[in-house]
This record gives sequence, C-alpha cells and structure tokens, in this order.
Amino acid sequence: MADSLTLELADFEHDVHTGIYSEETGRPQPLRFTVQVRFRCPPERFVPETPLSASKNYMDLKFACSDALGDTHYQLIEAVADHVCETLFLQDERVEAVTVKIVKLALSEADEKIGITLHRDRR
Repeated sequence: MADSLTLELADFEHDVHTGIYSEETGRPQPLRFTVQVRFRCPPERFVPETPLSASKNYMDLKFACSDALGDTHYQLIEAVADHVCETLFLQDERVEAVTVKIVKLALSEADEKIGITLHRDRR
C-alpha cells in the first residue's frame, strides 16, 4: 500500500445559501463542515526543514468551504459538498480523495447532528 497523507478541517462553521423550503431561502444558514483530503504523499520523509510545497496549505480547505462557495444558492447540501470536492481537486492534482461532512445547524433541536457525508475519489 502506498503512503498517503490526510489533511483535515474539522467543525468549521460558515453561513451558506442553501435549502429548498421557503423558510430556508433568501438568507444564508449555518453549516458545520468537516473535510478530509487524502493527499498523495511525497516519497521522501517529512523532516523539520520540509517546505510547505511538500504538503497542502490547510487554509485551502477553509477556502473551499467558504469563499469558493460564493453567493450561489444550493438547493441541496449535497451540491455544496460536491462543490467543495471539485474545488479541492482543481486546486491540486495530488489530491486523491475528498470526504465532506456537512451538518445543518439550523435543524438541530436537541443537539443532534443532521446532515450528510459525501466521499469522492479523483476520476
């Protein structure tokens, strides 16, 4: 099995225009993102002097879940997750797979977590 590196952004909250019901449209709603990116690992070891170019900037994961979504209205959070995956694949050819978990915070009544998890492998 080849080495791989998984980068993760956990519990990042951002307001996104999403939803299909009238009470959801017209204003953004809070979503909580957890994103895992499986990254092709360089063959050498990570040593104290290893430059950032050998890995991926964690801020790219945050960007894919915030600014990259823009002001577009996504009817389904599945479409939000797909956009996050596509953004990360386009940013770096070393990204092999992306898993995006999204929780719709506005739906929670008793601290339950209602949402989806989408996994995409590079095609």
